[in-house]
Order: sequence, then C-alpha cells, then structure tokens
Amino acid sequence: MKPARAIRYTAAFGLCLAAPLSAQAALADHAALDEMVDRFLSAQLIEPGVVRTPIDRRLRLRACASEPVAAWHGAPGRVVQLACPGPAGWRIYVNLAASSTPAARAPAVKRGDALTVAVTGQGFAIRRSAEALESGTAGDWIAVRTSPGAEPLRARIIQPGLAEIPLR
Repeated sequence: MKPARAIRYTAAFGLCLAAPLSAQAALADHAALDEMVDRFLSAQLIEPGVVRTPIDRRLRLRACASEPVAAWHGAPGRVVQLACPGPAGWRIYVNLAASSTPAARAPAVKRGDALTVAVTGQGFAIRRSAEALESGTAGDWIAVRTSPGAEPLRARIIQPGLAEIPLR
C-alpha cells in the first residue's frame, strides 16, 4: 500500500471513531426528568400536582447511560435529588414548596445526644459511637464527632440514635 493511501484510510477510520463520541454528548430530556421526579413523589405518597421547582431548561445535562435515580436529599418532603450514575454522571436537586412538606416533627437526634454512626459501603458497615453536634430529624445531615479531639463529620440521621455515612 502506498503511504498516501494509508493516510487517507487512517483519516477515514479516525472519522468513524469520532462519530460515536459526538453521539455520546446527547442531552437529557428535561420533560422525562420532570416525569421521573413526579413518579418518585407519587411513590412517596406526596399528593399529585405538588408545587415544586421545575427542572431548569437551561441546564445542559448529558443523557444517562442508565436510568437516573431519584431520592430524598436531607429531610423527606423538602428536596428531591436526581442523579445520573456513572463516572461522567451528574446530580441535580428539585425543591418542593413549603406547603408540601410534612408537618414539623420532633427531632430524632438532639444536640449532645450519644448516637451510633455507621460508615456503610458495598458489602460492609463499620459502626462507632459518636456525639451529635446538631439536632435533626430522620433524613437530615448533621455534624457528629466520634471523639473529643476529632474533626466533625457529616452523617445522615436514619432513626433516633442511629446515623450513617454512606460511601459510594
């Protein structure tokens, strides 16, 4: 094969490889993401048509290779987190109106309470006693300290006396 012909084939091969990369840059459908948040709220027994902040159409979110995951962020009934898993994933937060939040509840953990903090990961959990540096209800992220001189850590309250630090 002549060198000039080899360069042309190499360039054509490179263009073929570049096409799928540009296809991966497809953007997520905002209407589908809004529907996903509505389905999540419905499954959580939040009344249909709840007043919430719509997903900002100016966000340029990459299309997910798999289904995005909806979950509560912080206390249930306040903010929905929508996350696209994967190394190039993204995470957005959808605020709910104050009228849709559940009635005020007594804190599950009060400042100064002793509690157990579980550091959890795929296939393991390590538990340690700690002190709550803030008050909060189930689902809230609070500061905790595992020993008197230790730096505070952020942990999510699961139930009274139990918080977790999930590792991903």
